[in-house]
Amino acid sequence: MPLIEDHHYLKICAQLASSLSISISAARRKVEVAAAKEGKKDLQSRKEIAQSFLEQTLNEDTKQSVSAAASFDQLLKALKEEENFMLED
Repeated sequence: MPLIEDHHYLKICAQLASSLSISISAARRKVEVAAAKEGKKDLQSRKEIAQSFLEQTLNEDTKQSVSAAASFDQLLKALKEEENFMLED
């Protein structure tokens, strides 16, 4: 995957990565794969695909009472009975 230096495209991918709690490269890869499936190779179509993914993700977050990042944070919290558990000592 060649490096694309378009600031607007990278910004959309960064926002997508932030909303999905993934890395920027994973977000770019997701857009690249979707563009390849559709047979589109130009930068403008990739921007449109990334923007549609971002809008879809933001719409899903507003439909849910808790965003994906907040639910992930909730899963990482220790339960009361497990907070003093040590794996190794």
